[in-house]
Amino acid sequence: MSTSDDEVTLAEAFARVPRQRFLPEHQQGWAGSNIPLEIGCGQTNSQPSTVADMLSLLGVEPGHSVLDLGSGSGWTTALLGVLVGGCGRVIGVERHRELLDRAIIACDGLGIESIEFAEAVAGTLGLPERAPFDRILVSAEAAELPSSLVEQLRGGGVGGGVMVIPVSGEMLRVERTGEAAEDVSITRHGRYRFVPLIEE
Repeated sequence: MSTSDDEVTLAEAFARVPRQRFLPEHQQGWAGSNIPLEIGCGQTNSQPSTVADMLSLLGVEPGHSVLDLGSGSGWTTALLGVLVGGCGRVIGVERHRELLDRAIIACDGLGIESIEFAEAVAGTLGLPERAPFDRILVSAEAAELPSSLVEQLRGGGVGGGVMVIPVSGEMLRVERTGEAAEDVSITRHGRYRFVPLIEE
């Protein structure tokens, strides 16, 4: 059961957004396997346990504004859309136009009104013009924590923004605690492997 009329559990979100529809046809038979699956353009659809770990760390709530950077197949964007509900918004950003077009098709018919997609702009990480965001999910590995993304989080204090991002093979939860980009609280949550985050 949901914890309130508006809040959706992770399990409910996964049930509502089947992984299979976000995979290429030749990979759909593996949708129930807890493994990453190739989706083309050198990208993968992350294994369900990794996605669940990241979403748990992110702590999305109804009404949140969320940036899904490296949205790939669109699966995580759709999951986030269910979690933020009708009053929230989720923007999936992807640099590969082919994947972006397929993600839009995969999401069509799910009835999730809170999501949209945007093509990444060369030389820009995220969507600074649409910031600030309550939450940022990054599904690609950075060499170091990008300050430009921290700056797109909602400012610190009560309700400061949170970003979940793999950096140098380690999953980080980054909470903005003040107005400056260096005002963050970082916790570490184990080793993970992702495709590289392209910043140029």
